[in-house]
Amino acid sequence: MKASTWLLGALASLAFLSGCGGSGSSSGTLATVSSVSITPTLNTSPTVVAYRQNITMVVNGQNLQQGININNPGCTNLTESPGGSNTQRTFSCKIIHVGPFNMNITDSANNQLYYAAMSVPLAARPQVTLATSMGNIVVELNPGAAPISVDNFLDYVETGFYSNTIFHRADNQVIQAGGYTPSLTALIPTYSAITLESTLTTGLSNTQGTIGMASTSAANSATSQFYFNVVDNSSIFNATTTSGGYAVFGTIVSGLNVMQAIDAVPTSAQGGLPTVPVTPVIITSATRTQ
Repeated sequence: MKASTWLLGALASLAFLSGCGGSGSSSGTLATVSSVSITPTLNTSPTVVAYRQNITMVVNGQNLQQGININNPGCTNLTESPGGSNTQRTFSCKIIHVGPFNMNITDSANNQLYYAAMSVPLAARPQVTLATSMGNIVVELNPGAAPISVDNFLDYVETGFYSNTIFHRADNQVIQAGGYTPSLTALIPTYSAITLESTLTTGLSNTQGTIGMASTSAANSATSQFYFNVVDNSSIFNATTTSGGYAVFGTIVSGLNVMQAIDAVPTSAQGGLPTVPVTPVIITSATRTQ
């Protein structure tokens, strides 16, 4: 999809090696971990954390300067705080996974030092209402299957990025938005591009009424732009063994008729874009409503 953005795969991991500071032990001594405290938590057995919450993990042990690896598939943006020592290191990340997952810490020789069963409850899938000049579209998102794409979309929604933007593509295949103002000025800045979440692994398909991340032809290039499948595009947009395809991360639960009405608006080539609705279709607001 030209003039767009598309997908991402979700394992947060971080390694730090010798040279991180502190005094110490001989270079042949491996790190050990005695305990890890995680805050904030909803419950500690197993460790239960909240969806889209920032957490802090304090790792206690010995010889930590010799190197440890943290693998936490529930996290994104896993970073180490400055000022760590040989006996304590602090990390933070944002929870984007839902359901159960395991956090593992290993040493530089890949020996397991620590294991924690973690879980993220989600009573109902998030929903976003797009209020447009032609009516409302309500989208239900699927963070269980496509956590990175959902988190990325919600970041834009919750900062008001999509307010007073347009659908700049309507071509009987998709309607696409999230990239331009009514004057066809490109929206900048966007957040960093995300990794492609392949339909081969998510199990989600580009069927009619689904929402996906738009991208350039390059893998891992999706930012703010998204599209709705006006028809079943699974045969051309889904991933194959030779193509990454485009990521689906939710489906319309109300307003399918609005999507179809937007697609029916006459279009023309404008601002270097081939199928822009002649009468601008404006997203007045995008709000998380569940």
